[in-house]
Amino acid sequence: MDLTIERTRIPGLLVVRRPVQRDARGWFTESWQRTKMVAAGLPDFGPVQHNVSHNAARGATRGVHAEPWDKLVTVVHGRVFGAWVDLRAGEGFGATVTLELDESTAVFVPRGVGNSYQALADETVYSYLVNEHWRPDLTYPALALDDPTAAIEWPIPLSQSEISDKDRANPRLAEVTPFVPRPALVLGGSGQIGSALRRLLPDAVAPGRDELDLTDPAAVEALDLTAHDLIINAAAMTAVDAAETPDGSRLAWRLNAELPAQLARRAAAAGATLVHYSSDYVFDGQREVHDEGEALTPVSEYGRTKAAGDLAVGVAPRHYVLRTSWVVGDGGNFVATMARLADEGRSPRVVDDQWGRLSFADEIAAATLHLVASGAPFGTYDVTQAGEPMTWAAIAREVFALRGRSRDDVTAVTTADYEAGLGERVSAPRPRHSTLALDRLVATGYEPADQVAALRDHVVSRLVPRTSTTGGGPRTSTNVGRGASASEPRDQGVSGLVPRTSTTGGVPRTSTTGAEGEGN
Repeated sequence: MDLTIERTRIPGLLVVRRPVQRDARGWFTESWQRTKMVAAGLPDFGPVQHNVSHNAARGATRGVHAEPWDKLVTVVHGRVFGAWVDLRAGEGFGATVTLELDESTAVFVPRGVGNSYQALADETVYSYLVNEHWRPDLTYPALALDDPTAAIEWPIPLSQSEISDKDRANPRLAEVTPFVPRPALVLGGSGQIGSALRRLLPDAVAPGRDELDLTDPAAVEALDLTAHDLIINAAAMTAVDAAETPDGSRLAWRLNAELPAQLARRAAAAGATLVHYSSDYVFDGQREVHDEGEALTPVSEYGRTKAAGDLAVGVAPRHYVLRTSWVVGDGGNFVATMARLADEGRSPRVVDDQWGRLSFADEIAAATLHLVASGAPFGTYDVTQAGEPMTWAAIAREVFALRGRSRDDVTAVTTADYEAGLGERVSAPRPRHSTLALDRLVATGYEPADQVAALRDHVVSRLVPRTSTTGGGPRTSTNVGRGASASEPRDQGVSGLVPRTSTTGGVPRTSTTGAEGEGN
């Protein structure tokens, strides 16, 4: 028998089937084997305390308790009938799962799910690993063993069972105050991904730039992380070209490398889960498709700072690095710029030899919560839209068509042509290929939408058309280049999206400083 992990109707409640070796002496099994179990799909929950419960007589019954920690329950001797009730706030409140356990079966119980069991044999020994230390001042939801809504069918009638007075006094489901997890902490909450996260996490704590200066290490060190189980870092310095300058480089190293390192160290100490967003810029773009196992080969200063941040986050045992590309959300970004130019009657020149896929902020936020809620194995995940890779020019043409303009109003140029028109302006190298592999994300049960479908939905539903002031028709040639606004969010206003018009060789050109999505 191989080690297997089975999901149940209660999200996060997992059944572990373990191989047991038996001979004339008895049996042996690996009760907790971190490497094997995490690889099989068990959350890397970091146990810190081991509890053992001895049940002298058949019929001893305990629960239903929803403690504020995760636990892995096993049977060391005897057999038990286990029952679990979801006491977490939400649609699943009151859902019940029952199962008989012996030495070959374990159950992972996420915090907030009520745990209970009944001994089916004398001298039953029940064991559980937990990832927080017990404290006498703890309070948590509990449920009556005979609650009619949960309707647990106990093998031994409760009238014939040994139950503590405390458990007999537990309330019915209608009287239970649901377990509410500690709120997530979102840093960079004013950016594109941060804003999308806040819509999905309305109770999250998201300090603004007037409350927390992320460029100040002392301010970050003073953050109280004990009130949060989940820390999401959506802050970054994303001005790719500015990062090539001395001042921009210092700021990029602070926000993209030092800040993630600080958060990783502190999250590890607090036992919290850390989510961090990475970029296709950590690769040189030579491969057509980049997967999570590819060596980091950044070619720009911005890319080097993001690669350093990725490595630093790995210090936290409970971490997710979500690598994105060409991010689009609310506010300024490449898609919004193309829509505006189409509405104004302009005809842009756009790079047509850089390939990738868009990543909509709403998709990234949804994938983030999926990975966390499903207990997906910690590590790095590529997160973009699905579908065939496209160039910036192809995306621009799609936006123009959605605005009622001709696709031919977008002129394709090479990266070399674009850079030749920059004059003395600093231009950081970009990856030619930014397409990220989605296999690992899809294997967790999450499938992103196709990028063309997502683009159409975004343009139609989120970008209100502007009335042209030029009387319609193409007005000028705008050299937008390479998705100058398609990147991750940032707090602090360190790389604000400020379109400006300049003239190169007599041709008006729109450029974007610190494109909020240009560096991902």
